[in-house]
Amino acid sequence: MKRVLVIDDDEMYRKMVVSNLKQARFSVLEASDGAKAIELAQTNHSDLIICDVMMDKLDGFGVLERLHMDPSTCTIPFIFMTGLSDKESMRKGMTCGADDFLVKPFTATELMSAVEARLIKHQEMGDEAERKLAQLRTSISLALPHELCTPLTAILGFSEVVADENNGLSLAEIAYMGKSINESGLRLQRIVENFLIYAQIELIASDSRKVEVLRKCRLLDGSKLIKLLSRKKAESYKRLADLTLELTEGPAAISGQYLTKICEELLDNAFKFSDAGTEVRVSTSNDRDEFILSIKDHGGGLSRQQVANVGAYMQFERKFYEHKGTGLGLTIAKRLTELHGGRMHIEVTTGHGTTVLVFLPQRSTKPSS
Repeated sequence: MKRVLVIDDDEMYRKMVVSNLKQARFSVLEASDGAKAIELAQTNHSDLIICDVMMDKLDGFGVLERLHMDPSTCTIPFIFMTGLSDKESMRKGMTCGADDFLVKPFTATELMSAVEARLIKHQEMGDEAERKLAQLRTSISLALPHELCTPLTAILGFSEVVADENNGLSLAEIAYMGKSINESGLRLQRIVENFLIYAQIELIASDSRKVEVLRKCRLLDGSKLIKLLSRKKAESYKRLADLTLELTEGPAAISGQYLTKICEELLDNAFKFSDAGTEVRVSTSNDRDEFILSIKDHGGGLSRQQVANVGAYMQFERKFYEHKGTGLGLTIAKRLTELHGGRMHIEVTTGHGTTVLVFLPQRSTKPSS
């Protein structure tokens, strides 16, 4: 039996709502003020909260704000009740995170329609979140052991040889093995970081409120950060001469942290899968309220099927690129772009290179409900 918490200091309206809900076979809790309501919500699990806006001491906005600060109550669907002419309260309530409004006076049919719609929507969101979590657990359990073992084997193997007092190795051989251990350790670190980041992305994606908060971030000029990252990545591959920059200033609705991750993964692929002496071109532009990042390389390129199958834990052409990474980076870049209301497009000329285009909104956008 679903439980609904009704909050209203107007006893007549509160009793009317409670009566209609009980007739529809809901379990109902009621509170005549905001402070009592918060205590009931925190000590008794509710599937839905219906709250009046205008109340003494602590109004409906205060109740909603307090409940959103508590992890145990922040995801409970919340419906405001307000007067017919109070449009300002409606706008403020939706901004604060209310799920729906009932305009007084409302009928029993309107009440039940709003209640059932919110409960169905909340159930659908819960089911989708569970589906994503189950998929994530399966992907990790299948892919993580193998991806961790590859660099770990190199670390253990080389370190065992170096640790042997009778290994008879020259200084050059020890240095080579030490370098291999370091490279494998760095690869292992990146694999773990990417798996954790991907898990974090999927958890955020399953919560529309978290996505909305994420999309409020904004860089005034994304090109400055991209210039620094491009030069740094080119220098790490000793290919600064191969880098061409064509950057136009422009804002992007994304945090510096996540734009950095997108760029690092795409730049790493561009340099990793193309030969030294071939150009890697990085450009930015602005069009129709979008900030556009383009990264083009002249490597082997992906097949159209590979592009269509961009997804978690897929590694392209593993037999040729066994030592070069999991392929998860491209998926992380794509998911981060989508999470911020953008899109990614991959243009392929097989055998002649790949161009990755990232389109990010220049202003904050709301996630689709």
